[in-house]
Amino acid sequence: MLMESRQKKEINLFTGRIIITAFRESFIKLSPVKLVRNPVMFIVFTGAVISTLVFIKNLLAGHFSGFELQISIWLWFTVLFANFSEAIAEGRGKAQAESLKKSKINIKAIRLSSGREEFVLATELKKGDLVVCSAGSIIPSDGEVVEGIASVDESAITGESAPVIRESGGDRSAVTGGTKVISDRIVIKITAEQGSTFLDHMIALVEGAKRQKTPNEIALTILLSGLTVIFFMAVVTLPAFFSYSLDSSGLPKEMNLSLPVLISLLVCLIPTTIGGLLSAIGISGMDRLLQKNVIATSGKAVEAAGDVDVLLLDKTGTITLGNRMATDFIPAEGVSAEEFADAAQLSSLADETPEGRSIVVFAKEKYNLRGRTLNSAETVMIKFTAKTRISGIDIRLPDGKIKCYRKGASESIKKFIEDNDGFFPQNVKETVTRLATQGATPLVVADNNKVLGVINLKDIVKGGIKSRFEQLRTMGIRTVMITGDNPLTAAAIAAEAGVDDFMAEARPEDKLSRIRIEQANGHLVGMIGDGTNDAPALAQADVGIAMNTGTQAAREAGNMVDLDSNPTKLIEVVETGKQLLMTRGALTTFSIANDVAKYFAIIPALALPLYTSAGKPGPLSALNVMHLATPESAILSAVVFNALIIIALIPLALKGVRYRPLPAERVLGENILIYGAGGLISPFIGIKLIDILLNSLHLV
Repeated sequence: MLMESRQKKEINLFTGRIIITAFRESFIKLSPVKLVRNPVMFIVFTGAVISTLVFIKNLLAGHFSGFELQISIWLWFTVLFANFSEAIAEGRGKAQAESLKKSKINIKAIRLSSGREEFVLATELKKGDLVVCSAGSIIPSDGEVVEGIASVDESAITGESAPVIRESGGDRSAVTGGTKVISDRIVIKITAEQGSTFLDHMIALVEGAKRQKTPNEIALTILLSGLTVIFFMAVVTLPAFFSYSLDSSGLPKEMNLSLPVLISLLVCLIPTTIGGLLSAIGISGMDRLLQKNVIATSGKAVEAAGDVDVLLLDKTGTITLGNRMATDFIPAEGVSAEEFADAAQLSSLADETPEGRSIVVFAKEKYNLRGRTLNSAETVMIKFTAKTRISGIDIRLPDGKIKCYRKGASESIKKFIEDNDGFFPQNVKETVTRLATQGATPLVVADNNKVLGVINLKDIVKGGIKSRFEQLRTMGIRTVMITGDNPLTAAAIAAEAGVDDFMAEARPEDKLSRIRIEQANGHLVGMIGDGTNDAPALAQADVGIAMNTGTQAAREAGNMVDLDSNPTKLIEVVETGKQLLMTRGALTTFSIANDVAKYFAIIPALALPLYTSAGKPGPLSALNVMHLATPESAILSAVVFNALIIIALIPLALKGVRYRPLPAERVLGENILIYGAGGLISPFIGIKLIDILLNSLHLV
């Protein structure tokens, strides 16, 4: 399965198949129609075309120039390497999409029409059709369960092998085309037209076919275009300055800068590095999110996640475990702790709920009550049901008497006690009331007509969640817990979890109102939800993550879908968005610093012939601090370095810079120090080494 294999091992960036496909796509992307979307690389492409035409013109005139040939080749390599970076990012997505396409099989479906069942192809289904799916059948398209309940295998989509329950009338009614019904029979109402299913959207998104430029990407493109215009103006004025200097020093005008040299100089000075990697960074950001089993409906959503500064999180399942756990045994007066723990464990053996299992484990761990052998002929297990709200066990003693241990909700146990001519102690009532007021769930244990004590069930705050919130706080992100609990309980859990704020007794409209208030104050808000009542808030939030197990309304309202349906995934999404912005910022810093360094490395070398006489070095040679051999080797070395640096940075663009939860100011400072300084130093080293190599091989 796609998702399962991705969770175990990330798809390799440089498999043979991906590289071959990317190499082929690099040439296909040479189309001017495609390149014009990237102004910087379009200028490089135009320069490569012009320099090639100049070389061909001179060749036809009988003047072969190895220098011009090499310049033309490396300019084409620069464009191809930029295309390669984008193609290899898309190639990984396409490799993932191939696995998804295997789930899109054309099957037959049973459609209900006027009360009759008829077999039709899945491709013939339309939005609003009713389809019957029984055990063993494939769900033909996206829909909502309108009748019945069934176990569904969604491993083709989520990678999770354990089946999930899908039922009508709740928040777990949405089903996805390509998944398989394991048991029972359900009726599904189709909610998507052919070609617009969730699977279709996933395939298009991971292939990168629908990736649009994000606002930050557009703003950065405008900035890069502005820098390109500035350098273009600087380059086109150089021949005039050189002409004046040649006249002043009595040198022939033929020594002025040629068109291929000017084109090369322009290509080296404009921000080609970030221009060539910009698209790959955006695609890989969506792909890294997909590695976490989250589908983003747009690159804008991923980018917005990086800018989020307020997170709204549901308490249950996100901050807490969601399943109430036994945290304390409170014996009644006259009952020892050991006697009560033994009765609590025995009465919970038949309770298969998470709460029941937690009581058995708690008694074992705290009171060392290990497993015991019970004679089935002498015991009767009373299983827990939602109707009775009681579980227990009847044990026949050697003297013929029967011990009836029961555990359950206080009202249910009270009725059981009274039916057996017992009474419910006042102090136990007070304990039950106190725990309920604190937001806990009290369960009472009885032995025949005697109350033994109260079990305190509590929704446990997840381990490590407090440190995660501390990391978010370090990044300037404020967390708000949403809960239906009373304010007293909400405040206690908020303090234990370490959130910055909380909303108690929150209703769906309260969530929507809170998001609008935060946005009106200039904040970007992220939230996660799964129900139809969460849809308005998900649609309003800047980053709305819908659970894959949730309703179709929630999935359509959000701009991301979490295939694992893990509420804490919102934190990982924010981290991925931050990493995307950090990667783009780091490589932009490196690219601009690179351009500045290349300017000071190349221009002095180009000016070496000026003001020379009698073969002696001119006064401008003092500025040639790198001691590049000739103007030709200087410009060719710079062009080669300019092309190779794109290839060198592709792994960093695709994998992203290492993420650490730091304040924005510190991240900026480190980027300037590491990538800014690296961008300034690397051209001096790289160009000098290439210059030495070119001259030793007599290529200039």
